[in-house]
Amino acid sequence: MSASSAFNDEKGGSSSVGEPEYGHDPASGGIFSSDYKRHDDLKEMLDSNKDSLKLEAMKRIVAMIARGKNASDLFPAVVKNVACKNIEVKKLVYVYLVRYAEEQQDLALLSISTFQRGLKDPNQLIRASALRVLSSIRVTIIVPIMMLAIKEAASDMSPYVRKTAAHAIPKLYSLDPEQKDQLIEVIEKLLADKTTLVAGSVVMAFEEVCPERIDLIHKNYRKLCNLLIDVEEWGQVVIINMLTRYARTQFLNPNINESLLEEGGSGDKTFYGSDEDEDEDEEEKEKKAEVAAMAKRKPYVMDPDHRLLLRNTKPLLQSRNAAVVMAVAQLYFHLAPKAEVGVIAKALVRLLRSHSEVQYVVLQNVATMSIKRRGMFEPYLKSFYIRSTDPTQIKVLKLEVLTNLANETNISTILREFQTYIKSMDKDFVAATIQAIGRCATNISEVRDTCLNGLVQLLSNRDELVVAESVVVIKKLLQMQPEKHSDIIKHMAKLTDNIQVPMARASILWLIGEYCEHVPKIAPDVLRKMAKSFTNEEDIVKLQIINLAAKLYLTNSKQTKLLTQYVLNLAKYDQNYDIRDRARFIRQLIVPTEKSGALSKYAKKLFLALKPAPVLESPFKDRDHFQLGSLSHLLNAKAGGYQELPDWPEAAPDPSVRNVEVPEWTKCSSREKRKEKKVEKPFYTDSEGESGPTESADSESDSATGSESSSGSEESGSGSESEESKEASESEEEEEEEEEEEKKKKKKDLKKPVQESESEQSSEEEERKHQRKSKPRKSESESESDEDEESESESSQSESEDSESEAEVKKKKKPAESKPPPKPVKKESKKEKKEMSLLDLDDFEPAPSPQVTPVNTFLSNSLVTDLEGLSLSDSVLSPATIAPSSTLKSYELLHRITGEGLSVEYCFSRQPFSPDANMVAVQMQFTNNASSDTKNLHIEDVKLQSGMRVKEFPEIELLPAGETATAVMGIDFCDSTQAANFQLCTHTRKFFVSIQPPVGELMRPVFLTENEFKKEQGQLMGMNEITEKLTLDVKCRNEHTIVQRVTTAANLSRVPCGSDKECSPPLPPPDHPVHRFAGRTVTSGSLVLVTVATKEEGAAQLTVNCEKMVIGTMLVKDILQALTQ
Repeated sequence: MSASSAFNDEKGGSSSVGEPEYGHDPASGGIFSSDYKRHDDLKEMLDSNKDSLKLEAMKRIVAMIARGKNASDLFPAVVKNVACKNIEVKKLVYVYLVRYAEEQQDLALLSISTFQRGLKDPNQLIRASALRVLSSIRVTIIVPIMMLAIKEAASDMSPYVRKTAAHAIPKLYSLDPEQKDQLIEVIEKLLADKTTLVAGSVVMAFEEVCPERIDLIHKNYRKLCNLLIDVEEWGQVVIINMLTRYARTQFLNPNINESLLEEGGSGDKTFYGSDEDEDEDEEEKEKKAEVAAMAKRKPYVMDPDHRLLLRNTKPLLQSRNAAVVMAVAQLYFHLAPKAEVGVIAKALVRLLRSHSEVQYVVLQNVATMSIKRRGMFEPYLKSFYIRSTDPTQIKVLKLEVLTNLANETNISTILREFQTYIKSMDKDFVAATIQAIGRCATNISEVRDTCLNGLVQLLSNRDELVVAESVVVIKKLLQMQPEKHSDIIKHMAKLTDNIQVPMARASILWLIGEYCEHVPKIAPDVLRKMAKSFTNEEDIVKLQIINLAAKLYLTNSKQTKLLTQYVLNLAKYDQNYDIRDRARFIRQLIVPTEKSGALSKYAKKLFLALKPAPVLESPFKDRDHFQLGSLSHLLNAKAGGYQELPDWPEAAPDPSVRNVEVPEWTKCSSREKRKEKKVEKPFYTDSEGESGPTESADSESDSATGSESSSGSEESGSGSESEESKEASESEEEEEEEEEEEKKKKKKDLKKPVQESESEQSSEEEERKHQRKSKPRKSESESESDEDEESESESSQSESEDSESEAEVKKKKKPAESKPPPKPVKKESKKEKKEMSLLDLDDFEPAPSPQVTPVNTFLSNSLVTDLEGLSLSDSVLSPATIAPSSTLKSYELLHRITGEGLSVEYCFSRQPFSPDANMVAVQMQFTNNASSDTKNLHIEDVKLQSGMRVKEFPEIELLPAGETATAVMGIDFCDSTQAANFQLCTHTRKFFVSIQPPVGELMRPVFLTENEFKKEQGQLMGMNEITEKLTLDVKCRNEHTIVQRVTTAANLSRVPCGSDKECSPPLPPPDHPVHRFAGRTVTSGSLVLVTVATKEEGAAQLTVNCEKMVIGTMLVKDILQALTQ
């Protein structure tokens, strides 16, 4: 069927004669189309050979799914196309399978091999989609396959695929919770990821799988704080909620002093506190005052990490996403010092301009906040005024907020508003307004009489609902001072003739019965009227008539004895058993007989006891024990999956767990301190410099309220890597400033005595300064290694980009600063290259030619040992740098049978290829085993992958029979193990050959000291680190063999152990030494760092750190093989 006919069918055009009659557009679900013919056109298009038809069909199917139509009967037809070569079709097939794989598991299982192939696809979108489909097939059989796929995807080069791996983790966990431990390992790996794309998803997985494993967050806490601003919006919500709970377990309560003061009675009377609260024991007050005084003596100091979180979330209050703003608001409400919480009010008020659904959620949270922090929203009182267009539930919530905000100063304004609301047509809203007036009257005694009078006026309202609600509220208000208001009670008694709402009638009867002494003449008459209409009343009214009769019988039995007996007799035969029971019970209690028990003596006390006045409380009063912004808070009930907000700890846990190894860090913090000294009024208090703040939370909050825009690079407190500081340190002007300041600082350091600071970090800084004073002429590279050592001891892993860039700047600038000319690290490596090229011994070559002299001709083992003593750039060149010829492995390029007598072998000489340093030198040995001479040996028709290059060897004009010749060619493999294919030509024949390098030959050795190695390793953590455990081969358990096997497998140089000149006593060799090797890839110069840490009984751990993850993975396999065989 052609595409055009399919299109006509879709539009509903008639099909040509002879064709089966298809239904109309399947998406519109043709009413009269028969089921067996449904989607036949789509199935036919999916079976066609044309990709364009398949694509059209898949688009229509996905459109159907989007509209909520059922397309599950197309599953077999779609699954067939899962192996389609067309990427667009494949993507849509995967979208379909994600939707229906769970319903049709058996069919989906058939195509699992295709998904596994998809996981290796070069296109990241296909890899991610394959993983998504695989994790959507909920069959326990494939759990191991899913686990493997997730682990591989977690190490994928594409952040998008790693994000998908993070999404798959909760799916696998819900399918098989026993995989938890393995999944936690993957989560730990992904948490170390530095990309913003992955951060939100992995925190979501963390929350689903192991929210209790808070130790996984420690090392990543600062990174998450700094990445927060760039994560996508839903990731921000998840991270902020998680960090709120984290901060509640790791930091102290910033309002600890204020809460003690409040307990001590120095605060205002609580909003809902009744008058009796004032009669507290004096002793208790004194005790609490002492506690408050103690709290005052010990000022609260905010943890710099706590400040970092508050500072980095504050800009998100301007987010366009209401959920993000809400998340930041709840974080501030639960974590910020009282003086700083006010910043969220403006942002929340801004959200009140959005959709009614958003308003509803925001107002729920504002209602809770306004109970504890009334002052926060008072300036925005008018924002909570009600519009006529608001839905009822929002009107009610706004009333709630207005009532919470009411105080002596604004009550008149609020009551004027309420008067307007009572005229509304929305009856539920009017009822809520009358209740709000009642609450204002109970809370603010000054306006109680005014409110009562207003409500009494409402009793003459035409609307029965308004009157009824007023009666209920007046009843509650009268309970506070009944003796003053007997007039109101009389007025209400008259209403019994008109009001028909049961609740209002019941309230009036209760009032008359309760205060019958105040209206002795009216009460019996009301009972008479009620006895007449008893049988027609609602149950709630009947019960109150019985109560009224009982109370009047006890206080005025002369007038009401017969009435009471009449009412009780009517109740005795009522249809409702509650009323019958009540009548029986009351008769026994108030009409004493011989049988009646001792209780009848106390009937008066039982019925006419003093009843406490009801406290009109906000329904939101106790909701703040739920985390604000959560579903549980919205429902006021614990929802599934809700995690309680932890209480603040009594003592602060150790803050050093969040320290991450940052070599150049202390310089950065001291620079920030200097900048702070220049600024008269600091932006944020000392939390920027690592010395720890010394002021109380209040003073910090004052300075924090300023605008944040100008903070620039000063904002990178506590070793952070904030974006602004990254940009700032890249700019040229900043570099010059830093240089000048560095000089000034050094001069100051030499003059000033060092003051001791509060935190450990700063004391370490001071030690460093002392060392600098005592050794002012120490060479720069030494002092740098000195610093690295210090920073290593601070138990941390990765460093901020900010300080990386600074470190580079300083390395460039240092030669100009110091008096003795130092040797900067970068130049050292270049010099080393030159020194190594001495080993090529070009001077000894007979004829000057561009080719590298073959190794075998001169480099012998004895020469290597001689060269070991040669001192290169202040350090001994390790023997591993120059590989002896015996260790070079030869590979066969052309067998003598295939080559008709000509055999060719090649090896990677591991010498720099002098014509082009980015090429790998390949040494070739040609042997002529034939009886005749071979002429004109050369290369033709080179076929290479993109980016690769070849430098051919000079043509060998004549190779006599039985002779051997050697030549060197250069190949730039572009840091990949792809083969270089070419033709080897003689004067008569052409042979197709290819050279494929082992991954270990794609690098050249570099010399690093142990400290430089550790520093570089610190920068290549997370996704750039691969660790494997292994058991060493029995013959490979001594140092010499390990070094030999690693350097044979890869062209790396050994890093000498403990070359620190500062170690005055020589340390004994450790029992389990750690062997380190370093190199750079030949083309891109990316660092490759290998660590073999030996342990007991031949166990060892191999770690490879490399920017290029593919090279790292392959290198691990090769070195594992070398060490275990």
